[in-house]
Amino acid sequence: MNILVTRPSPAGDILVSRLRALGRAAWSFPLIEFSPGRELHTLPARLATLDANALVFVLSQQAVTFADACLKQAHAVWPTSPRYFAIGRATALALHTTSGLEVRYPLDREISEVLLQLPELQNIQGKRALILRGNGGRELLGETLTSRGAVVEFCECYQRNAKAYDGAQEAMRWHTRGIDTLVVTSGEMLQQLYALTPPWYQENWLLRCRLLVVSERLAHLAREMGWQDIQVADNADNDALLRALQ
Repeated sequence: MNILVTRPSPAGDILVSRLRALGRAAWSFPLIEFSPGRELHTLPARLATLDANALVFVLSQQAVTFADACLKQAHAVWPTSPRYFAIGRATALALHTTSGLEVRYPLDREISEVLLQLPELQNIQGKRALILRGNGGRELLGETLTSRGAVVEFCECYQRNAKAYDGAQEAMRWHTRGIDTLVVTSGEMLQQLYALTPPWYQENWLLRCRLLVVSERLAHLAREMGWQDIQVADNADNDALLRALQ
């Protein structure tokens, strides 16, 4: 098994290091990189207005990283009044480590549907909900909170930007190296990988690879694009990906 990990740094690099430590042949090929979001500068003031009834949702470790750096630059801290929620364990741990706050998260799958099942999110009529995220994504979360009566705001803390590659050169490189397993953790990256790969390599290499994804939604998208050998990890963090690859 020769594995190509497309998730961004540093998570992708860490997964590759762990795979190599287990004797696996693995390479990192990050398809996106991160930059500060357009609304990040508004975050300290927006957090300062939240009271004890407010809900703050943090949707990725990148949101934690950029938000915390912004607060430190503004000589501000994470307010203790609101209740904090994260999309999954790794994001919750990142926020708790940097802030010391209690952070609730779903114990099952790291998806909006499971997060929304938490008991604290059932009766939220009139409460303010601030969602810290990247440029787009997790629309279901905002829509469902709104339907339950919350006043929802978004804060774009970071942007995902496609990395520039020479598609033909990269496809030849990975085909020559015998890559037969792909790790892809978002629909955006899956479509980017497909579009980057020239048609001959799509047919004769890319679509013949085993594909490891992190949700049934992503698996459905992959099937529509032409993949047949698809596995869904039981979660989106590196531990779950490592279990699936072993």
